[in-house]
This record gives sequence, C-alpha cells and structure tokens, in this order.
Amino acid sequence: MTRIRRDQRGAVSTELAVLTPVLIGFMLLVVFAGRVAQAEGDVANAAHEAARAASLVATPQAALEAGTNTAAANIAEGAVACRNLDVSVDTSDFAAGGQVAVTISCEAAFADIAMLAVPGNRTFTSTAIEVIDTYRANSGSSP
Repeated sequence: MTRIRRDQRGAVSTELAVLTPVLIGFMLLVVFAGRVAQAEGDVANAAHEAARAASLVATPQAALEAGTNTAAANIAEGAVACRNLDVSVDTSDFAAGGQVAVTISCEAAFADIAMLAVPGNRTFTSTAIEVIDTYRANSGSSP
C-alpha cells in the first residue's frame, strides 16, 4: 500500500522561491569577478604593449609618444571602459641595453552591476618593463 504525503505539496516551489535570490546574487558575483579579471588583464596587456612599443623607437621622446599612444589605443580596444587613464613612461635608462618602463592606471566603472552594492569605480594599475636591444643601431649614424 502506497501512501502519498499530501503535506509536501508545493515544497519545491517554496524552496525555489527562497533560493532564487541567492542564485541571482551568485551569478552577479561571478559577473563582477569576470569584469574585474577582464579589466586587470586589459590594463596589464596595454602596459606590456606600450612598453614594447616604447622600447623599439630611437629616442626617449619618441618612446614617450609611442608608449602613451599604444597604451591609449589598447585601453580603448579593451572590453571594460576605463576613465581617467594615466600613462607614465620611464625613459631614465633609455639606451642600448637599458630599459623602458610603462605604468598604466585607469579607473573602471561597475555601476551597471550595482545590485551587488559594490563600489561604483575601481582603479587598476599595471607596470611593464622592456629591455632595449643591446645591439640596436643608432638612428643618427651612417654605416
């Protein structure tokens, strides 16, 4: 003889109603973590590309321009919008065998996922260093 417990009817609906806000919160947290990781990656990649571009030019002034322009272009192509972009190109050791360093700082907004009550903005910073080719040719000398 099979007995059906009638007092369990609707239990799944109640559990689902209780768990839905938790699941939505978890999904928003995953989205936030993904956005943070994407922004960190975008800034680190832009710093690396800017340092590489700065290390390939002939003069410190050209390195400043190449680093700044490359950083701005890479950040503009990134998946997360950055505000208050700050690019610092260190050419104090700009010589054959020396190095050039690029530091990028940008502020990313997370207002579109405000349901998590996270701060609206977060600043991301990354530094990349590239060695200047030891055997580079001087741009002003003739062979």
